[in-house]
Amino acid sequence: MTPEAAMRLAIEQSERVKGATYPNPPVGAVILDAGGEVVGVGATEPTGGAHAEVIAMRRAGELARGGTAVVTLEPCNHHGRTPPCVDGLLAAGVAQVVYAVDDPNPIAAGGSARLREAGVVVRSGVEAGAVGGGPLREWLHKQRTGLPHVTWKFATSVDGRSAAADGSSQWITSEAARADVHRHRGTIEAIIVGTGTVFVDDPTLTARRPDGSLADRQPLRVVVGEREISSEANVLNDDTRTMVIRTHDPHEVIRALSDRTAVLLEGGPTLAGAFLRAGVIDRILAYVAPILLGGPITAVDDIGVLNMAGAQRWRFDAIEPVGPDVRLSLVPN
Repeated sequence: MTPEAAMRLAIEQSERVKGATYPNPPVGAVILDAGGEVVGVGATEPTGGAHAEVIAMRRAGELARGGTAVVTLEPCNHHGRTPPCVDGLLAAGVAQVVYAVDDPNPIAAGGSARLREAGVVVRSGVEAGAVGGGPLREWLHKQRTGLPHVTWKFATSVDGRSAAADGSSQWITSEAARADVHRHRGTIEAIIVGTGTVFVDDPTLTARRPDGSLADRQPLRVVVGEREISSEANVLNDDTRTMVIRTHDPHEVIRALSDRTAVLLEGGPTLAGAFLRAGVIDRILAYVAPILLGGPITAVDDIGVLNMAGAQRWRFDAIEPVGPDVRLSLVPN
C-alpha cells in the first residue's frame, strides 16, 4: 500500500471517532511494515486514552520496526495525559513517518523535527486537503482562532423555501437526509436554535440512530433569545443537557461556547440571518430537496445585503447526493 492510500485509510479511522475525542483531535493512524503491508490501524481514544499512533503501533507490534507510520496529524512531542507519541514511534523503530497536517498547537508541535533529528524520514502534507477539510476541520479552526467552528445546517426546497406557505416543514428532505443529519449531530458538541424554533417546531435536538433510539453521544442543546420557553418544551427533556442564553447577540453566544470545538446552528431564518450578518458562520451545510414550495418562508432572513456588489461570497467544497436530495457544503470564499 502506498502512503497516500494508507492516509486515506487513516482518514476513515479518524472519521469514525469524530465527536468522541473532545477536546483532543480525532486522529487516525496506519502502520505499514517494511514491505508496505498494513499491520496496524488506530484512532484517538476518548480523553485520557491512547493516541492514534499508540493504538496502531500496539496492534502492529514488532512488525512496525523498519516500517512506516502514516498519521493524519503531526505526532505530538509533549507529555500531557499521555506520553509523547514521538517517543513511541522512536521506540517502535519505524523508518519513516508520513503525516497530513502540522500541529498548530505550539505546546504539542515539534514532533517532526525531533523525528528527523533521530534519523527518521519524515514526509508532511500528504492528503492535507482531505484531512484539513475533513475530520480535523473543526479542531484546526479552534486551534487557530480559539473559537468553536460554527456550521449552519438547514434543509430547503430547490427554490430556497424552508417551509410551505402554511408553515409546515415536515418533511422537506428525505429519510436518508434526516439520518445523515443525525449522524452529523453525533459528531458535534452543541446545537444552537432560537426561541422561535422552540415555539414553532418544539424540536428535541438529539442525535438518534435509524431506529429512533438515542445515539451514544449527544450534543449540548443551546437555546438563544430573550423569551421564556415552556418548561414542557422537548428541548428541556432529560435526553441530554440544555443551555439557555438570554441574548440576541451571536458573538455572545459564541463566547459562551468558547470551550467547545464544533457547533451546529439549526435555528430558523431570523437566527441564521443574525449569525450571517455577524460573520461567525464558518461553514454552510445545506440539504436541498428536489421539490418546489414557493411562498414567503425562506431559509434565511435579511443578512444586510442591499445589492449584488455586497453579496456574501461562498464556495462549494463538497456536493454529494444523499438519497434523492443533495448535500451542499460551502465555506467562505
